Amino acid sequence: MSFFRSVCLYVVMVLSLTSYLDAQGEYHYSYIPKKVYENQLFPVTVVGVGTSQGSATLTYDNASPIQPLFDTPLEVKNGHNTFYTFYFKAGKTDVRIPMLFISSEIQDVTLEKHYISIETLKPQNDFSGVLAADMKIKNYQVSNFDGSNHIVTLSIEAYEANIEDMILSSVPEYGIENIKRDYAKVTAEFYAVLPRTQKELVFTYFNTIKQRYIPINVSVKVADASVTTQSDLNPKVDAFKRLKRYTLVTFSIFFLLMFIWRRDFLYLVLGVVSIITLLTFYIPHKKICVKQGAPLYIIPTETSTIGTRVEKELDTMLLAERGEYKKVEYKKGIIGWIKNEDLCNH
Repeated sequence: MSFFRSVCLYVVMVLSLTSYLDAQGEYHYSYIPKKVYENQLFPVTVVGVGTSQGSATLTYDNASPIQPLFDTPLEVKNGHNTFYTFYFKAGKTDVRIPMLFISSEIQDVTLEKHYISIETLKPQNDFSGVLAADMKIKNYQVSNFDGSNHIVTLSIEAYEANIEDMILSSVPEYGIENIKRDYAKVTAEFYAVLPRTQKELVFTYFNTIKQRYIPINVSVKVADASVTTQSDLNPKVDAFKRLKRYTLVTFSIFFLLMFIWRRDFLYLVLGVVSIITLLTFYIPHKKICVKQGAPLYIIPTETSTIGTRVEKELDTMLLAERGEYKKVEYKKGIIGWIKNEDLCNH
């Protein structure tokens, strides 16, 4: 009887240990889309059950031409489970997710390849080519480009978006620059050169969550040069500055009237402080000298398109700075960025 009891205890221990190891080393796909559209950026998620205390290395088959956008997945721990999310981009044919090799402290696991079908998206005339879980214009700027055109610069933020494929078929000159990805999130600067007669820029993107086209409208209206240049891609900033100026004028008048009425020097001090603060808004910009032939960039990035070149040595006001770039007005209404290396030496 004692022998039988020992055997039973041994079997129970083996089964318990096996169950524990399986619980600690179970990996499987928790999300793979059944269908995607051409050029769509989409997530694929693997869950490690009971792996919150361990670490694992996940690597897709290097022999496959299809690879995730990032070598390492986005890792999220939830209770006793760990979720690993990779991001892929679809092409023109059905997507084959390659084999995934998982190496953990307990065991090595291989997940078999999966196939995802490509569906055709019926585009609209104003479709920008972007498919995204969400897309919005963070801020924008409209400036005079030349005698007959405006330039619209958009700062875009999107999620799970093929932003690099953005096109505007109705616009003859456009471009996208400074693309930065952080897993699902992507930011970029997009510019379009539009005729001055055009008052609105309209396009759509396809929302992959809502499964419908979402319109985006941008008003093409050039503000006063001082407004446009100081907003730094954010037209709301100037309205806020005007509000501050009006507020300071009101306070200055109020404190001075209170001083005349009450003869209390505290009101005089407050009035003087308000006036001094107000005057800082009207301090002239610093002047800089730009070399002849210097390129004038549309936006302050290494890959930015050159809008024009400075014909001759130019003394102009410094409107803003960003890294190694300085914002200037080349000619009336024509604004751009120059590099520090293109400043005059004297």
